[in-house]
Amino acid sequence: MSKDAPPPRTWPLVPRTIRGPRQWLLLMRLLVIGAVLILILPSCQPPQGPGPQPSPPPVSLAPPPVPPTYQRRGDEISIAGWLFHTGAPVVLWSDPGGLNGYAGENLAHPRKFGYRTDAAGHIVRGNLNALRQVVDQFVLHYDGSGTSKRCFAALVHRGLSVHFMLDLDGTIYQMLDVQEKAYDATIANNRSVGVEIANIGAFEPGTSNKLGQWYYLARDGHTYLRVPPGEERLGNYAYKPMRDQPIQGVIQGRLLQQYDFTPQQYDSLIKLTAVLCTQLPRIRCDYPRDSLGRLYPAKLPNYYLARYSGILGHFHIQTDKTDPGPAMQWNYLIAGARRLMALGY
Repeated sequence: MSKDAPPPRTWPLVPRTIRGPRQWLLLMRLLVIGAVLILILPSCQPPQGPGPQPSPPPVSLAPPPVPPTYQRRGDEISIAGWLFHTGAPVVLWSDPGGLNGYAGENLAHPRKFGYRTDAAGHIVRGNLNALRQVVDQFVLHYDGSGTSKRCFAALVHRGLSVHFMLDLDGTIYQMLDVQEKAYDATIANNRSVGVEIANIGAFEPGTSNKLGQWYYLARDGHTYLRVPPGEERLGNYAYKPMRDQPIQGVIQGRLLQQYDFTPQQYDSLIKLTAVLCTQLPRIRCDYPRDSLGRLYPAKLPNYYLARYSGILGHFHIQTDKTDPGPAMQWNYLIAGARRLMALGY
């Protein structure tokens, strides 16, 4: 390098003095590029994990509001406060003559029912979409009381509850909104909807005279029900079982006999089943079957019950239960409900 050569330039290669428009333009470009890099680089950093999450909104513990009677047709059931038509006569807990499961309850700590929760432990009350992810079973009972009015009194006395009661005339009494966790099916309470069907029950032959007290063979050759006093809501109609002879069958390994449910009860049960399977689609419209496709007539194995979704009897859940009994016409129920669902019920 010669003596007269200028010293080498060092970084940054920026002129000490900015002269002329070209140098100003170059500087502006450098400033813009720097600003863009400042904005982009933070987004390239690895995520730092979620910060504090907002608390879930408070859950209302009041019974869901029901629109005034003049807005209804009298066939609606309530699911998370939403009303759905069934085509069957329905009396809600808030209606005149309703069987109210909320009456006298401290809603912060209810005794006769609880609040459903999802897999994360969050209460799903008031959230229909969340409820649809939780409920996947519809449990059938006979009430053992004979009428819905007597069934309701027995449930209240025992500190129990159920969503629906189905009386001899086909009237559906809704005791609680479906969003509540009724106390009727022990380990299945959180995931199930329950219905108590008015029927005095099933008995081992020769062990009880209740069937003779509740049913009689008339001169016309048909069997009818003796409706007990104090059931004015049922009127003077002559109710009869769907089949005249008592039905025998094996449940839980025991031979039982039972009179069938009334035609009015089957009609309403089919409609209720169709609506529940449609609005709570995790409830499959089917019942537990054995390897030959027949009704499984005993408690389901625990591993199978845990993953079962659909319609089932109380005896599928507990070994000490036999309801809805051997008279339940499962194929008739499922075929009728599926037919209505295919029609867009």
